[in-house]
Amino acid sequence: MSDFVVEEGLPYPLGAHWSGRGTNFAVFSANATKVEICLFDGERETHRFELPEYTDQVFHGFINGVQPGTFYGFRVYGPYQPDGGHRFNPNKLLLDPYARAHAGSLTWNPAVFGYKMESGDDLTFDERDSAPFMPKCVVCDPNFDWAQEPQRQEAHWDETVVYETHVKGFTKQHPGIPENLRGTYAGLGSNAAIDYLKALGITSVELLPVHSFINDSNLLKKHLTNYWGYNTIGFFAPDPRYAADVPNSLREFKEMVSRLHGAGLEVILDVVYNHTAEGNERGPTLSFKGIDNASYYRLFPDKRRYYINDTGTGNTVNLSHPRVIQLVMDSLRYWAGHMHVDGFRFDLGTILAREVYGFDEQSGFLKAMNQDPLLATVKLIAEPWDCGPGGYQVGGFPAGWAEWNDKYRNIVRDFWRGEATPGALAPRLLGSHDVFNREGRRTWASINFITAHDGFTLNDWASYNFKHNEANGENNNDGTSDNHSWNCGTEGPTDNPDIRSLRERQKRNMLATLLASQGTPMLLGGDEFGRTQRGNNNAYCQDNDISWFDWNLSADAEKQLAFTRRMIKLRRDYPILRRSRFLSGDRDAELNIRDVVWISTSGVEMTQADWTTGWIKCFAALLDGRARKSAIAREGEDDTVLVILNSYEGEVDFKLPMTGAGAHWSLLLDTSAPEQAAGAQFAFDSTYKVTGRSFVLLTTGEVK
Repeated sequence: MSDFVVEEGLPYPLGAHWSGRGTNFAVFSANATKVEICLFDGERETHRFELPEYTDQVFHGFINGVQPGTFYGFRVYGPYQPDGGHRFNPNKLLLDPYARAHAGSLTWNPAVFGYKMESGDDLTFDERDSAPFMPKCVVCDPNFDWAQEPQRQEAHWDETVVYETHVKGFTKQHPGIPENLRGTYAGLGSNAAIDYLKALGITSVELLPVHSFINDSNLLKKHLTNYWGYNTIGFFAPDPRYAADVPNSLREFKEMVSRLHGAGLEVILDVVYNHTAEGNERGPTLSFKGIDNASYYRLFPDKRRYYINDTGTGNTVNLSHPRVIQLVMDSLRYWAGHMHVDGFRFDLGTILAREVYGFDEQSGFLKAMNQDPLLATVKLIAEPWDCGPGGYQVGGFPAGWAEWNDKYRNIVRDFWRGEATPGALAPRLLGSHDVFNREGRRTWASINFITAHDGFTLNDWASYNFKHNEANGENNNDGTSDNHSWNCGTEGPTDNPDIRSLRERQKRNMLATLLASQGTPMLLGGDEFGRTQRGNNNAYCQDNDISWFDWNLSADAEKQLAFTRRMIKLRRDYPILRRSRFLSGDRDAELNIRDVVWISTSGVEMTQADWTTGWIKCFAALLDGRARKSAIAREGEDDTVLVILNSYEGEVDFKLPMTGAGAHWSLLLDTSAPEQAAGAQFAFDSTYKVTGRSFVLLTTGEVK
């Protein structure tokens, strides 16, 4: 006899919500005929109840006596008509789209497919029970004491330095983290991890996907795994694989966020709302496909058996449907409001702004985002491209958004390998005003990066001309061959001291350029000390020491770490390097000041001929700290700096320009002598010998 009593419950909020005496279950489906809730004791199904009510396309019921910690899943009835877009199969246990926690992992078995998988024919109907092979949803107690939130600090955009990393990769081999916490949320929230991040000087930790995701079957067959996590199946649940205490994964994630906030660090999540782990018509039935396939996914209008694949992963989430927009918005509000995260980076963000006819800056999703009062308080970052037609949209997102700027990455890489001119680089140094300076957008809209999880690490950019992805099991055919890299003379590791020295300087040049550019810098975790993936530029499936951080730092790695810390501090100490207002180079008629002047090696302003002469590889930007910071005609109080960039292989005599912003120049940093103390003084019109392939930073102000 069951101890549970079923009541009609409420159609809101969606998901499973504990009231103190029982749990309300609510799930949207426009096309289902019946929904059952299944309760489990571990892997054993103990109870099954039909949700009794259907209101506004939501099946709902309240079960008195269901407590936090209860495992559950849905079975959904309806037509199995793939040609009509419907794939209901009540033999398949389904994950709640709104589940706050998952337990267990998917076992790839033919039973998890809605059709007879062995036949290869998705029009067939499979009657095997998938429950033994499915992860389960968990009813959660939402209460949490955010004890460290009073120390939470918002990093203003012009102060932000983003650090992209992976929960497991960062912590798995860190010697200062207790062994039982390595690879986990608790490990990232440990004192050792936080102390390191604080000492580095970054403001915001951007985590690769932590939403619950699925390991691809084809990877498991090759003894690989989906390491990056871009294969989401639960938009509200932190993935339990990163939990030291799996039954309390939700609480552990909150504790990590709370501890990072207590140290003054922001948490940004890389989120994947563009597709799910269910793949195309031959993929498994795990959640959305079995709840309401025709609503959740974009299907070909005239062939509804098949999925539109703008993501390259088999399916595309249908953000044209109001209930699907609601799902994404509810998820974002949940993570921002309940989980206290500080921002989101949207994977393949263009897809989210697609309507049936293509990308639209006024799409339903973007309209919903731009009017939301809670999401207006967090950082919104788009990856502004996808695989579909018209998918490349850098600069195309509306005001209020920041965007990954791959134009910055490619041109900075090309400049330092001698393949891009000063004329190509100059706009990138100024926040890519040619791309983003519209509708009141600010320099911070450009997320500047030289490396990211996808592609070479910084060390490998300077060490390899070609990708080396053999470990991925695809005969080195995966990953891009367009790396804009240069191995400095030989492919891969070398003992040649000249090549090693050049590589170290090239890495410093790239880091210095990144951190001295207008816009928001994003640093790939591990680049600060020269982490290598041994030439693998697509390590999405490498959950091993190819991807994990090696914290046994060499002498060169320690020097690079010290240099990175120094450069981040210079960015913080000299605000002219991070103005939110675009620098134009025009003379301010009211203040008689030019905010930026481009300087040639002769110490005077560059001419049009200088810009168009392809062989010129050394130039400078004089950033005047007296330039106004806002529309108000008031002189700024920032120190003036001179940024010299030399991609020429040989030494260049650079005549230091005169400026009314001070009496002389003082050295802040030279990548050819990274351990040299700052403070050496140089008179105006004196000559500074700029080493081949090096970056120099000077100021007329106080050396801090």
